[in-house]
Amino acid sequence: MTLYLNFRTAGIGGGITDAYMLEGDGTANPPALSAVQWPDVARRVAGKDVLIGVHGFNVNYQRGAQAFGLLDAYLNLAASEVLVGVLWPGDFWIPVVNYPFEGSDAMDCGKRLALFCDKYFAGAQSVSFVSHSLGARLVLETMSHLGRRARMICLMAGAINNDCLTQEYHGAASNADRIYVLASHGDSVVHVAFQIGDPISNVLDHDHAFFTKALGYEGPPLPAAPPVLFPWQIQDNFSYGHGDYLPPTTNPLMASRVGDYILRAFRGQAQPRPGAL
Repeated sequence: MTLYLNFRTAGIGGGITDAYMLEGDGTANPPALSAVQWPDVARRVAGKDVLIGVHGFNVNYQRGAQAFGLLDAYLNLAASEVLVGVLWPGDFWIPVVNYPFEGSDAMDCGKRLALFCDKYFAGAQSVSFVSHSLGARLVLETMSHLGRRARMICLMAGAINNDCLTQEYHGAASNADRIYVLASHGDSVVHVAFQIGDPISNVLDHDHAFFTKALGYEGPPLPAAPPVLFPWQIQDNFSYGHGDYLPPTTNPLMASRVGDYILRAFRGQAQPRPGAL
């Protein structure tokens, strides 16, 4: 059974609530999830290496639960390891048009996730994070408030400004032992849509420079200092699009390569040759 932290008040869109833990089969239709009793929450992660997964923009409750249920099955973690998927309301009944407003929701959930981790995950052996798309902002906001260091952060297809690790979230980046970034020049969402939506978002909640490139397209500016680990650019001939990182995807081979990358990053193992998954 996969574990989840739910910030949602509705299956699509809706508001934000303080996190509570769910468990069950996220791949069922609809997801077969039930609440974990509060006295059991801390015990589920005590002494374990915890990997917290955060999906991105325009992912509803069912799709998020499915993605982490499938990822959990693929990773097949050891008994001393556990994946916890974060379900947050970065979507709306009308897709895309709400993107400029979702950065603030990601930041709100990030602050709440930090509080939850400090309270209930204090007994974990370690805490790591993996994110997709706008989930990068949620993770980095969490790291800005988290009362412990993260063993690892992996930011995939980050829909966030590419200088975020040295500017807006410099403090968050310094709170992690290792940071992995996956970027693709084949990702039209972070190349085109981000350039349109991000300036509008920045007007509403000004927190970084205008018209910067996306982390998930170009990677961080060079030279990148530790704890950011080079390389991050996926080979162009692999043609990774925005939907090719987390399952389900139309290209299972791509998702399996990403799954292997996540697992190696989580365990601090050597990654494949430069630029390849």
